[in-house]
Amino acid sequence: MSSEESIWDQSAQQFQQIFGQGWAQAVQSFQKIDLAAPGAATPAPVQLSPAKLQTLQQQYLEEAKALWAQGLQGKPEVKDKRFAGEGWAANPVAAFSAAAYLLNARTLMGLADAVEADEKTRARIRFGVEQWMAAMAPSNFLAFNAEAQKKAIETKGESIAKGMQNLLHDLKQGHVSMTDESLFEVGRNVATTEGAVVFENELFQLLEYKPLTAKVYERPFLLVPPCINKFYILDLQPENSLIRYAVSEGHRTFVVSWRNPDDALAKKTWDNYVEDGAMAAIDVVQNITGADQINALGFCVGGTILSNALAVLAARGDEPVASATFLTTLIDFTDTGILDVFIDEAFVKYREMEMGNGGMMKGQDLASTFSFLRPNDLVWNYVVGNYLKGETPPPFDLLYWNSDSTNLPGPFYAWYLRNFYLENSLVQPGKLTVCGEKMDLGQLTLPTYIYGSREDHIVPATAAYASTQVLPGKKRFVMGASGHIAGVINPPAKGKRSHWIRADGKFPGTLDQWLQGAAEHPGSWWTDWSGWLKGHAGKQIAAPKGYGKAPKFKAIEPAPGRYVKQKA
Repeated sequence: MSSEESIWDQSAQQFQQIFGQGWAQAVQSFQKIDLAAPGAATPAPVQLSPAKLQTLQQQYLEEAKALWAQGLQGKPEVKDKRFAGEGWAANPVAAFSAAAYLLNARTLMGLADAVEADEKTRARIRFGVEQWMAAMAPSNFLAFNAEAQKKAIETKGESIAKGMQNLLHDLKQGHVSMTDESLFEVGRNVATTEGAVVFENELFQLLEYKPLTAKVYERPFLLVPPCINKFYILDLQPENSLIRYAVSEGHRTFVVSWRNPDDALAKKTWDNYVEDGAMAAIDVVQNITGADQINALGFCVGGTILSNALAVLAARGDEPVASATFLTTLIDFTDTGILDVFIDEAFVKYREMEMGNGGMMKGQDLASTFSFLRPNDLVWNYVVGNYLKGETPPPFDLLYWNSDSTNLPGPFYAWYLRNFYLENSLVQPGKLTVCGEKMDLGQLTLPTYIYGSREDHIVPATAAYASTQVLPGKKRFVMGASGHIAGVINPPAKGKRSHWIRADGKFPGTLDQWLQGAAEHPGSWWTDWSGWLKGHAGKQIAAPKGYGKAPKFKAIEPAPGRYVKQKA
């Protein structure tokens, strides 16, 4: 008998004990999950598919046996960026713990998929398991993180001391630092495109930007960003600013800068944001420029607000907008992606009771929710770097913006949850009343440009595409690579990523069917959109020499204004 066989024989009993118990405990944990409806008298234990369970058990034991053998040889295989450092590779015990963790994580996710329940219940279980496994990674604990231990030894404990300083700093500021926030300032090195505030009310400031061309198109261009974030995601740096790009393409550009709500706005509703927000901005732009019609763009929730404003105006017999662009926008809420795990009648009722008549959805709560949609990348990665390794995260404008959270008025938030996420009322003609008008998207015959990002986890590309099925006017749909933000903020000069366009102008029932006739094009979608927008912008006229229009709409202060600098 070889020495390797002897070692295996000696450890076989220990292997069976460790991994056999691990399997049994995993199954028992799932069987204890209660699937009963809220308030039900008796629990409804989860049921697992016997066939899937048997296959999963066999696979688990085979992979565990291979891992055990690798561990005895001191060479466990670990393929995960969380365990990619030299410290893990040089420490067989740490590498084995990481590999065992990854095996258990795969198995638990397999058990989640084996649950015999409806798809939403399985999605919720998968989400919960994913959160738990992300939190329990050995890399998150100093006692198990070989890289952090290695650094502590090399720095003679200085990294641990720095990590404690970082922890105390983040506890004080109320969120985990994703970047060195001290290096950024709104108006100084982000949101720097030159312009002025030409109108303000209690909900928003309207920014007008200085032309960069001698002539501008006669139809002005209005951007409505999401009120759940600050507008300067569209104006981070000159080289990646969609706002500056629009100005440089010859459009007289205006942007809504939403106020960061405080207690004074705690009773504001969805109707307020539609009528006193988007509709007011459209009216002011028309008054300043004298244009009969403008072009408008809505991004994310801003697009949903814009669609409601256009439907209200159409119900009143007005058509002040010549064309609309919807970027990663939910209009049909049939597919809401991963956020659907949170939404049911009980959750919405709770929010309505809590803040439906007044109150505030705190910006930090919203930010935390979105961060935990990608826990390894947006939470635990920074916990490890900031606290265990004592590192200062590098400067990154997008992550600074991501940390600059905004509140939402409670009535606005609760109404939005029920009527869109839960009941999907906007696409049902006549069901929804906004600003006193029955909503009917069938009246929106204006041309639209609809954009979705392929890897978007907030507004899935399928959901963005669904707008093509409910907006009756002439449409153009484009799908870009990457996610909710990186897909949108993709300037042509970078030469990055790609986008898909279908040349025949057909819009079959699903995105998959549309893609069968679409072609991939390298680089940014911005150039395609710019060409489309110019086709709806009218003739060119001399660029204005000042901001606003005296005497009513004078420049109040330089862009980006006061509202965007208010902290949650």
